[in-house]
Amino acid sequence: MNRLIKKRSGKAGMPPGTLVYVGEQKAEKVKISIIDYNETQFEEREVKIIEESFPFKDKPTVTWINIDGLHEVENIEKLGSHFGFHPLLMEDILNTDQRPKMEDYGDHIFIVLKMLRPGKNKDEIEAEQVSLIYGPNFVISFQEREGDVFNSVRDRIRKSKGRIRKVGADYLAYTLLDAIVDNYFVILEDIGEKIEDTEQRLTTNPSTETLQYIRSLKNEMIFLRKSIWPLRELVNGLERCESKLISESTCIYLRDVYDHTIQIIDTVESYRDMISGMVDIYLSSVSNKMNEVMKVLTIFASIFIPLTFIAGIYGMNFEFMPELKWPWGYFALLGFMASVGISLVVYFKRKKWL
Repeated sequence: MNRLIKKRSGKAGMPPGTLVYVGEQKAEKVKISIIDYNETQFEEREVKIIEESFPFKDKPTVTWINIDGLHEVENIEKLGSHFGFHPLLMEDILNTDQRPKMEDYGDHIFIVLKMLRPGKNKDEIEAEQVSLIYGPNFVISFQEREGDVFNSVRDRIRKSKGRIRKVGADYLAYTLLDAIVDNYFVILEDIGEKIEDTEQRLTTNPSTETLQYIRSLKNEMIFLRKSIWPLRELVNGLERCESKLISESTCIYLRDVYDHTIQIIDTVESYRDMISGMVDIYLSSVSNKMNEVMKVLTIFASIFIPLTFIAGIYGMNFEFMPELKWPWGYFALLGFMASVGISLVVYFKRKKWL
């Protein structure tokens, strides 16, 4: 799982708007892909330098520019200078521990959110910051590395499925946002299965490994809550339709994303409560297990206390103890001790203590 807070010591003391990439280099090289389309035309290609994307700014068609890899800061700087983006906006793109948010700059809207997916280890969740900028006829997306949840969107554009090629850039931005939010349900389903398996282990055989796993689940939920909770404010800001860049028809779809966001938040809160309750279940199970052990030990002690008392008396070997010289004394005493032990076991069973 990603760190909850990334180091920003490299930017300490620098003026606002200074472009410094905060994060680890997750791509060997920067990949720039462009999809340009309208209802009748479609073009898709990959370019080697950022300048090749500049002519698409003023085209009447809808253009989606996707950049994988943020470590080459000069690409962000050149793109921002050509499209007229604010320096603080470009700084936020490079600060990959941003809180999900939406900012309206008038002629373009800036969105930051987290894209979640399963990690190489099935028990981990990988998070990646995705930044979206969309204007009247373009959408620009920034990712830390290649690979995302947008393949379904690309397929819809290529095959002209639905209404995506009949509408503007605001609908494209909505589909990208919707793809990220829908993927949260996949992550939450996996976590739900983990919680169910852990609950079964708690009831059958709780162990310290189980407690450690519960703690890792708890950390995952803290990270998810941090990534998902601000989404409600983000989508709500888009849904208000105060920007001229968002059409009323797209607002209807944004309301659906808002509903999904509320559902996801409710699920996260439910899972957090379940995981907190699992800790109590673990402590109760361990306590019950300890009580069972103490119960067995107490029963054994109760059986052997009278036997030890009898053996202690006849172990004193006083001279005038009549049973010491009786030929059958040893066997009689053993029989008496056995009858005492059996009587106690029968009594405990009748009381259902055994």
